[in-house]
Amino acid sequence: MWNRITSMIQNEIRNLFPAYFALVMATGIVSIACHLVALDFLAFPLFYLNQFFYIILWILTLARIVRYPARLFGDMSNHRIGSGFLTIVAATNVLGSQFVILQSNQTIALVLWVLGLALWLLLTYAIFTAFTVKEEKPSLEEGINGAWLLFIVSTQSIPVLGMLLFSRFEAWQEMFTFAMLGFYLLGCMFYILIISLIVYRFMFFKIEAEDMNPSYWINTGAVAITTLAGANILLRGHASFLAEFAPFIKGFTVFFWAAGTWWIPYLFILGAWRHFYKHYPLTYHPVYWGLVFPMGMYTVATFRLAEVLNMDFLLLIPQYFIYLALIAWTITFYGLISHLFTAFRKSLT
Repeated sequence: MWNRITSMIQNEIRNLFPAYFALVMATGIVSIACHLVALDFLAFPLFYLNQFFYIILWILTLARIVRYPARLFGDMSNHRIGSGFLTIVAATNVLGSQFVILQSNQTIALVLWVLGLALWLLLTYAIFTAFTVKEEKPSLEEGINGAWLLFIVSTQSIPVLGMLLFSRFEAWQEMFTFAMLGFYLLGCMFYILIISLIVYRFMFFKIEAEDMNPSYWINTGAVAITTLAGANILLRGHASFLAEFAPFIKGFTVFFWAAGTWWIPYLFILGAWRHFYKHYPLTYHPVYWGLVFPMGMYTVATFRLAEVLNMDFLLLIPQYFIYLALIAWTITFYGLISHLFTAFRKSLT
């Protein structure tokens, strides 16, 4: 029996989905959203659960690096799934944001932010280089999907947590704020480039039901975290030069929030087309955490945008949207537990 269980664990490690840290991203942001709308009885259990998820996923990832390095680096150079490794960056910074917002623990958050920044530098350049120098490349139709937008999510997660730690860099506030503004604008640039390719793929290539996977919900998640990054810069930045940039940042932030809002009904329509019209089976896959994260992030981003604009009517959105995020998290978590139970039961037979 133990041999079969060990074999199951090794199989899970070998085939660990590169974007599995989206579980931490989704759980973390839903936890923060719950806290903002005064649902702390859910926010804190999700916070503690998220720490467990983060540790377990790092153990599995490190084991994969040691035992199956060729498989891991092969995934990293794969156009369809390579960008999924960037969930490690975003997950690290989302967890760090939880430590600041829920526990006021800036020490652990700072360690996580430094780790997230180092991982961002390592992974963005490694993945971009791997995609660029690869001799055999897929067509645009086959190679691009919503996971590419993790370049934006990971980039914007740096200023999102960075501005929560602004007091730690007060002695260098001008330089630090300028750096966080640079990350924000870099993420904006990435979004404009990548979303153009995704829309081109939508409009001019045939879409099959299996193609329209939940990774495309990052179309919303990427602009939602961009909105949050801009809002955090405006709410917490005190550099003298920021006053000149404030109208531009505010307008750009509203622009991205509006884009994210537009995507939501469209993605629901495409999901209905996939499952009800095309009868594609609804079965658990870790990519579904990429659907939960945008719902939680849109809730948090709208809440912060309402603070920046002093528009209380916007708070109506997070007050109700949080329940969609919680429903999505609960269903996906149930799918995860069912998947693990099924895998364990099979290992015993």
